[in-house]
Amino acid sequence: MAASADQHFLTNESQQWETVGEGVRRSLLAYGPDLMLVKVAFETGAVGAPHRHVHAQITYVESGVFRCLVGEEERVLRAGEGFHAPSNLWHGVVCEEAGVLLDSFSPMREDFV
Repeated sequence: MAASADQHFLTNESQQWETVGEGVRRSLLAYGPDLMLVKVAFETGAVGAPHRHVHAQITYVESGVFRCLVGEEERVLRAGEGFHAPSNLWHGVVCEEAGVLLDSFSPMREDFV
């Protein structure tokens, strides 16, 4: 996002969704060079395949139920819970009940822009 006054605020009207996989959509909410916030909507059964990247990631479960793998550990997380995946640690999710994740990345994911 460029640094204009209009882009310092997130509104419902400003959100644009992109399909990124079967049953998975994402919306870039806000970002700058050091931080990015992304909303990811999953249908039941959709998969965020295990992957890793140089970015540190914190994920918050806004709604739904997700089976989450972080490193060697797997847990079922529900609304209000979340996880931290440090740089280069394998992580992924399987959506057990349709819901939304909020992913934050540091630094920003240039590959998402």
